[in-house]
Amino acid sequence: MAGMNLIIQGTEVATPDLKQLAKLAGASAIEAITPTAFRLCNAAANAGIAPYCERAELDFAYVPEERKLADFRLAVLDMDSTLVAIETIDEIADMVGAKPKVAAITAAAMRGELDYAQSLRERVRLLAGLDEAALLRVYDERMRLNPGAEAMLAGFRRARIKTLLVSGGFTFYTERLKARLKLDATCSNVLEARDGRLTGGLVGDIVDADAKRDALIRMRDGLKLDRDRIIAIGDGANDLKFMAEASVSIAYHAKPVVRAQATHTLNYAGLDGVLPLFS
Repeated sequence: MAGMNLIIQGTEVATPDLKQLAKLAGASAIEAITPTAFRLCNAAANAGIAPYCERAELDFAYVPEERKLADFRLAVLDMDSTLVAIETIDEIADMVGAKPKVAAITAAAMRGELDYAQSLRERVRLLAGLDEAALLRVYDERMRLNPGAEAMLAGFRRARIKTLLVSGGFTFYTERLKARLKLDATCSNVLEARDGRLTGGLVGDIVDADAKRDALIRMRDGLKLDRDRIIAIGDGANDLKFMAEASVSIAYHAKPVVRAQATHTLNYAGLDGVLPLFS
């Protein structure tokens, strides 16, 4: 039977911490994967590892030693606060002076406290009358990729993994990111505009948790894959349904409800921390 490796990552990883974690896990060796990611070989589960890593601000993950990035064929990612460092609707709302109200609704929705579709319609209504040019300002001035995003995506491309970006955000941004980052497919909401201004409405069906899951299933079936070949990455409650369709689900700097249900969590490493899990 194949053994388990314990992958330890962080912004900095101190040698004494590695040695103590290796002792706790009964690991046979410590191997460097990157300067901030290490493999503890043949590791056993130990209840002391999680609290130790929390105190040391380290991420940990048990991964079967035979699992490699090349085993996967599809990676499905959320956009806001996952691929990018902002909640785009909050930044758009800032252009009409409504950011505090919209951000509070967004946060509650991401924690799973509000119906997502209802909360999205409520937030979009507050954007009525905004000049469409403000959308480009948000993209140019405020949209930043989360640390390690480009390295992660480059790793996926080298492994010939297809990428799908699913978002409760808007096509204005997902299509630009698709072109910029060479993503394979996207699924997101369409803001309604008339005479160059947002109407406060949406075009078509809302992309909510169910729609995100359905987009994954369509692409999975089109590629003739099973769930063992899929990685899913998200941060909010409305990501849980699509994350549940993947054999590997990664909670990236995520809400507690997502961390509790994902197979792995990255609380300190950047998105490039996905790659050492399967090196």
